[in-house]
Amino acid sequence: MKKGLFITLEGPDGSGKTTVATLIVEELKKRGFSVVHTREPGGIEIAEQIRKVILDPKNTAMDARTEALLYAASRRQHLVERVFPALKEGKIVLCERFLDSSLAYQGYGRQIGFDDVLKINDFAIEGCFPDLTLFLDIDEEEGLKRIGDRAFKDRLDQESIDFHHRVKQGYEEVLRRFPERIRIVDASRPVEEVLKNCLDIILEAAE
Repeated sequence: MKKGLFITLEGPDGSGKTTVATLIVEELKKRGFSVVHTREPGGIEIAEQIRKVILDPKNTAMDARTEALLYAASRRQHLVERVFPALKEGKIVLCERFLDSSLAYQGYGRQIGFDDVLKINDFAIEGCFPDLTLFLDIDEEEGLKRIGDRAFKDRLDQESIDFHHRVKQGYEEVLRRFPERIRIVDASRPVEEVLKNCLDIILEAAE
């Protein structure tokens, strides 16, 4: 590859992003690709510290705009320290969640507004949109069932079903706004099928 490829995985809670991302990275490395697997919020030390603040269940007093700004701050530091250098080296960067999550969760879930959240993040990302986004599509109720057995539920896991319905509406708006870079993958299917679909899309993009 002459230049890096920035790929993001998006989807509602319980859509299987971490499982699928781990399998994708394993397969790509077997095929000789140099891959960086990372996540948001987090991925590097400063961003992981911000993640703890955002997701701590005790932080119930956090204002919605504060939350959106913290995500953007984490995103900026992650880009500067991890994503930009890897892309410059010609690597594939596979990131669990990115800008689209903020647009869905804070723009719609927190009802701040899609365009206001986009403006906050325009400053943070400096035009660095993903080359490809795989949207793992699953019914929000089914996704919440999948995470029901988690020992630890973070601040967003504990939100109401109405919140998660709004998040799904936010993702629908994301799909309308950015159709050129987003490919929808049915995440309700067996993981082997989801993996194959994702790999086929990525390998086509990497040609």
